[in-house]
Amino acid sequence: MRIGLVSFRCENQNISFNMDQIERALRETEGKVDLLCFGEAFLQGFDSLCWNYEPDKKTAIERSSETISQLCRWTAQYGTSLIVGYIEKDQDKLYSSCIVLSDGAIIHNYRRISKGWKEYTRTDDHYCEGTDTGSFRLQGVDMKIALCGDLWDFPERFRTDHLLIWPVYVNYSVEEWNSGALNEYATQATLAASDTLMVNPIDSCPVNHGGSFFMHDGRIVKRIPFDEERILIVDVG
Repeated sequence: MRIGLVSFRCENQNISFNMDQIERALRETEGKVDLLCFGEAFLQGFDSLCWNYEPDKKTAIERSSETISQLCRWTAQYGTSLIVGYIEKDQDKLYSSCIVLSDGAIIHNYRRISKGWKEYTRTDDHYCEGTDTGSFRLQGVDMKIALCGDLWDFPERFRTDHLLIWPVYVNYSVEEWNSGALNEYATQATLAASDTLMVNPIDSCPVNHGGSFFMHDGRIVKRIPFDEERILIVDVG
């Protein structure tokens, strides 16, 4: 199985632009990969919420939305599965979630279990975390998803012999990444899995330098540079 980790730019509260970026990645990799993965909350942008429920519920989207339906259609059109981070609305609750789409359908929806995605000193009980850390299978490959701070707060909940997909939003400076932070992330990933694919979006407000990484037993095996809109392609399984 061939997986593409997409470190493209996204914009806060601009789903139209971010959808264009997703289709751009699908077009660029058509026939070359089986699955494309995007970073945490890529669909709306990680800083798209204001922590006031009334406007925030309009930013979040439901799994039954036309936006998700369009993503499903693209997976069939391009023959490529998708893992996309998004702010999910389910009835009156909001989550930082990650949806898995393949062959025109939703096959898995993971909700972040750690609370670091939100301003939890300001939010109320509309802003929630999930409870399940189950795995899923694509083309015979078993996978599990952890979102950003999940692996720091609850690494034991994600222990697996399968492939771990780790969409993040981490806006360290390049100097911080290179002076030790990247190695710390690779080491942390070993608490859960031998093989981890970490993908970080590029953003300008605040500045996020992006980057995608294939981590094996605490080492960076393959990566793309910071600040470059590129797709890291990894063969697994």
